[in-house]
Amino acid sequence: MRDAYRLADQASFGATEPLVAEIRSQGAAAWVAGQMGLSGSRYTLGNGDAIHKNTQSSAFCDLPANAGANCWRDWYSSQPLVWDFYRNATQNADQLRQRVAFALQQILVVNNLEVEGTYGLRNYHNAFLDNAFGNYRQVLKKVALSPVMGDFLNNANNDKAAPNENFARELLQLFSLGTCLLDADGSLQGGRCTPTYNNETVRAYAYALTGWTYPAGGATAWGCWPVGTNCQYYGGDMVPAASYHDSAARTLLAGVSVPANSTAPQALEKVLDSLMQHPNVGPFVGRQLIQHLVSSNPSPAYVQRVAAVFNAGRFTSGGRSFGSGQRGDLAATVAAVLLDTEARGDTPARRAGKLREPVLTFTAVLRALNGRSDGEALAWWWGETLRQHVFRPPSVFNFYPPDYPVPGSTLVGPSFGIHNANSALERLNFLTYLLWWGGSTATAGVPGAFGTSVDTQPFETDANDPAKLVDRLSLLATGAALPAPTRSAIVTAVEAFTQANNGATWRTERVRQAVYLVFATPAFQVQR
Repeated sequence: MRDAYRLADQASFGATEPLVAEIRSQGAAAWVAGQMGLSGSRYTLGNGDAIHKNTQSSAFCDLPANAGANCWRDWYSSQPLVWDFYRNATQNADQLRQRVAFALQQILVVNNLEVEGTYGLRNYHNAFLDNAFGNYRQVLKKVALSPVMGDFLNNANNDKAAPNENFARELLQLFSLGTCLLDADGSLQGGRCTPTYNNETVRAYAYALTGWTYPAGGATAWGCWPVGTNCQYYGGDMVPAASYHDSAARTLLAGVSVPANSTAPQALEKVLDSLMQHPNVGPFVGRQLIQHLVSSNPSPAYVQRVAAVFNAGRFTSGGRSFGSGQRGDLAATVAAVLLDTEARGDTPARRAGKLREPVLTFTAVLRALNGRSDGEALAWWWGETLRQHVFRPPSVFNFYPPDYPVPGSTLVGPSFGIHNANSALERLNFLTYLLWWGGSTATAGVPGAFGTSVDTQPFETDANDPAKLVDRLSLLATGAALPAPTRSAIVTAVEAFTQANNGATWRTERVRQAVYLVFATPAFQVQR
């Protein structure tokens, strides 16, 4: 039971009783393989590309046809993606695909604070759903060619005469290799930070990546600028702009060079070759996938095993084979992350696990309690309150760094970077909002709105027996019975609600009390 719950917690947006039963019936490897065959979740809400086809002199939202309180929301913002994100996460079957896509979007970050265009953001994030079990090289290529990323990190219309180094630097630092040379187990080579690259290396990559412009389709009242490029437009991959591409030979990493007179597409392939052949990429990407899915502090041996699978592109477990045999295969890598001995088993190691980040708190509670959300309340309200408003991380460094130190320990805890005393209390307020405030009703103007709510009625069948009720909820929230002192205190608190004292609602009140106290425990807040 415990191990099935752990897998559900690691590979979905929250355990449910049917999901845990399904994993126990199929076995871990078979369930993971089955999940990799599922798809269906997409970003579809929000409006289209007309914002980048406006040839009138007035701003798009000032035009009479578009004027209104929701113009920015529906055409420029990520709010429609939030609606899709939480509807998919709480209800759709392709849970593992969504969780891996969520991890990728936190590694290869863009945000709606600096890039506006709902349809472009949809394209960017649908690519992670499409490639969640593809190859990391293809993920990097889609990111490099994305006009949304091109705007975010200044690589769209990047000119060989004075190349902007922003995208090149983050491609190396955050998206593929990291700043220090790593051993195969993710530890620092020689026990100290030897730089992976220097400023001259960044400059070589910046030159190699020049010469890309927006796909055709955009228009403005004043034409496109600079001369020889396309107008801003997010409806596809960027295309070459030959006159802006540097054609000199450039020396990259991993023994790869860009030959003289290479085209922009040829240079991009060399850039990708250099990243995918570098020994850092396996442990750097593998460790972050472990952190997002399983544990903030994986052992070096765990990282090394995952990195070896990333490099080999194939993994076998439980009679199932994952991957194509190509370096960077994400199906193989994700399977290795989830099916590793350090991830599986009924008794996690003391260092195992991670603080449940706010998004996974929202979804886990909703899914466990037969709930659902249209996403509206989890953006500007709860997302901002708990500092994880999806699609709006404060910078390219995401909501939190992967190496954020846990105060008073030698451990790292990425999600502790947005956790403090206030947010700890707000997590409890979120439970109060669902259980006693009734969640949220549908908001007018939100497409297909149904609000955010849970249904605790199915648990009332166990309300006559507080101990049984608490144990059932404990298994759902943590996969195991709570420690005896905690369990005893919660059972006593639940017993306080009786028909004599609370009338006809006593069963409902018992369930609410039990849910609140069980899901408030550290055993739920820290995923193990």
